[in-house]
Amino acid sequence: MISVTFLPANKKVLVEAGKTILQAAIVAGVKVESACGGKGTCGKCKALLFEPSDMTATKIETKFLTPSELSAGWVLACQRPLFKDTIVTLHEQVDVHQRKTEFHTLKKNFLLAPSVHKVFVILQPPSITDQLPDWERLVAALDLPNVRFNHAVAVNLPKILRQAEYRITVTLDGEDVLAVEAGDTRLRCFGLAIDIGTTTVVAYLIDLGSGLQIGHAAVTNPQNLFGADVISRINFAAIEPDGRRQLQEKVIAGLNGIIDKLCVSANVHSHEIYQATVVGNTTMSHLFLGLDPTYLAPAPFIPVVRASVTLDASTLGLNMLSTGKVTVLPNIAGYVGSDTVGVALAADMLSRPGILLAIDIGTNGEMILAGQNKLLTCSTAAGPAFEGAEIKCGMRAAEGAIEGVSLETDVQLTVIGNVLPRGICGSGLIDAVAALLKAHVIDSSGRLVYKPEQLANLPEQIRSRLRQKEHGREFVLAWGRSTVSGEDIVLTQKDIRELQLAKGAILAGVKILLHEMNISSDEIDQVLLAGAFGNYINKASALDIGLLPQVSPERIQAIGNAAGDGAILALLSVQEREQALNIAQQATHIELSNSQNFQEEFVNALVFPNNK
Repeated sequence: MISVTFLPANKKVLVEAGKTILQAAIVAGVKVESACGGKGTCGKCKALLFEPSDMTATKIETKFLTPSELSAGWVLACQRPLFKDTIVTLHEQVDVHQRKTEFHTLKKNFLLAPSVHKVFVILQPPSITDQLPDWERLVAALDLPNVRFNHAVAVNLPKILRQAEYRITVTLDGEDVLAVEAGDTRLRCFGLAIDIGTTTVVAYLIDLGSGLQIGHAAVTNPQNLFGADVISRINFAAIEPDGRRQLQEKVIAGLNGIIDKLCVSANVHSHEIYQATVVGNTTMSHLFLGLDPTYLAPAPFIPVVRASVTLDASTLGLNMLSTGKVTVLPNIAGYVGSDTVGVALAADMLSRPGILLAIDIGTNGEMILAGQNKLLTCSTAAGPAFEGAEIKCGMRAAEGAIEGVSLETDVQLTVIGNVLPRGICGSGLIDAVAALLKAHVIDSSGRLVYKPEQLANLPEQIRSRLRQKEHGREFVLAWGRSTVSGEDIVLTQKDIRELQLAKGAILAGVKILLHEMNISSDEIDQVLLAGAFGNYINKASALDIGLLPQVSPERIQAIGNAAGDGAILALLSVQEREQALNIAQQATHIELSNSQNFQEEFVNALVFPNNK
C-alpha cells in the first residue's frame, strides 16, 4: 500500500501500488475531470506530481507546495500509475450549479394533490374487553379498505402508540402506511424532486402540504470520474467487475450530500421526507436503480425497464424515511428518458395548442415535437462538444469558463465569475463560432480561412490570432498572459468540426421529426429550450450556426430546468403523475438509426447557414 495526498484539498488515502492517480482520487473522493472515462484521450485530468524518495509525514501534510517543488511535473491522472508515496496537486473546478437551478419557475396550473398525506387520529386504548391487536386497531381507525401490513412500521408500533397515549399521526401514500408518529405532525410533510443529469444532479425540497419549494441544491454528478457521457459510463458498468455498483454508489452519495445540506438549511429531519420523484435520461435512471445498462449502448438500445418504478428508500440507501417511496418516472426509449417526459409534462405539451418543439441540448440531444394530436420524440448523439469534453480548451460551465464571445476590431470575452479564463464552455463555443462566421474567419464549410486574399480582408488584430500549428490551424481566443494557466486558449479546426457534428446531429433530428409530422419549420409556433444550457446560449448565435431550425428569435423560449419542474409536478399531484404516464405511453419514438433520410439531413446540416 502507498500513500497518496491530494492538494489543495489535503486529502490523504492509502491505495495499492500500481493504481493510477485517477483511481486514487476516486477512493479519496477528490473531483477530477475525466471526460473520456480514463482512456487518456481527452487530456482533462492533468495533475502536478511530486514523488520525493524520502517523503515524511510532515511533508505529506504540507498544503502549499509550489510548482517548482513538484519534481515529476504534469501528468495525466488516468494514465499515471503510482508505486511510491506521492503528493498530487489537482485543480478542482468551481462549478456554478446555480445555473441549473436559478431558472426554476413552475408556471403550469395544476391541482395540488400529492399521493402522500398525513392523518391525525386518536385511538381508543385496548382493554380487557377490547383486545384488538395494535395494527388492526390502527387500520380500523383509518377506515381504509386496502391498507397493507407494513413490517417496518409495525416493528415499533406498540411503543409509539403507548408513548403517544394513542394520539398519533399516520403518513399514508394512497392507502400504504409509511410512518406512524407521536402527536400531531401534519404540518411536517416533505418530499424531494430529483433531476439526475449526466453532468449535474439537482434536488428540490418541497413542502407537500403547501406545494412550496423550501430549498434546492445541486452537485456535479460524481459519476463524471468514469466519463463525461453516458456511453463511457455504460462501458464502465459493463466492463469493470464492480463498475455498476460504483456508479450507483457515487450518485446515491452525491444525492445524500444534497439531502443533508437541504435538511440543515430548512431545519427538516431526513425522516420527515416521505417521498421522492426522480427523472433522468434512461442510462442515469438505470444507474440510479442499480440496473444493468449494458444493452442500452448497442443497437437495438434495449433498456431493462421502461415503465415507472417505485421502491422503498431503504432499498436504494437514499437519506430519507426508510419506508418512504422513491418513484422514477417512465422512460420512452433507450435514449429518451424520464427527463424528457418531465420536460413534456412541465411544458404541457399534450394539451397546449399549436406546433411545439422542445429541445434539451446536452451530450445527447432529446427532442419532442407536439401537434396534430401527436407527440413525436427522438434522440441524437450530439457528443460531448457542448459540455467541452472533446474541445481542446473546453470545460464545463464553471468558474473561469468563457461563456460569451464577440468580435469587432478584436475579441471580447465574457467569463463566468468575472475571473481570468481557464477554458471555454458550450455557450462560449457557439458564440465564438458564430462570431467568426460573421467576421469571415470561418467559411460556410467550417474551415478557418488561410488564403492570402481572405486574410487580407481581416483586421490586423483578428488576423494575428490565426495561426498554423502542427495539429492544424487555430484561432487564439485569449492570450496566455491573460489566462489562469499562462497558456493560450484557442479554438482549433478540430473543435469547429466537433461543433459541426454536434449541431448537425441535433438539427437533422429536428428535420426528421418535422418530416414525420409532414410540416416545415415555418409551421413551428414555439421552440422551447430546456435545461441550463438552453437558458445560456445566445439565440441569435444558435440560429447563425444552424443549431436550431430557422425560425424567428421571438418564437424561441428558454424554459429553465423543465425536467426538474416535471419531477416537482409529479411529486405534488397524482393527476400530473398520471399525465406523465400518458406522455410516455402516447409518445411515438422515431429511431433515427432506422430513418432513411437521417444521414442526408445530417450531412446537409453540417454546413453553416449564415455564409451560404
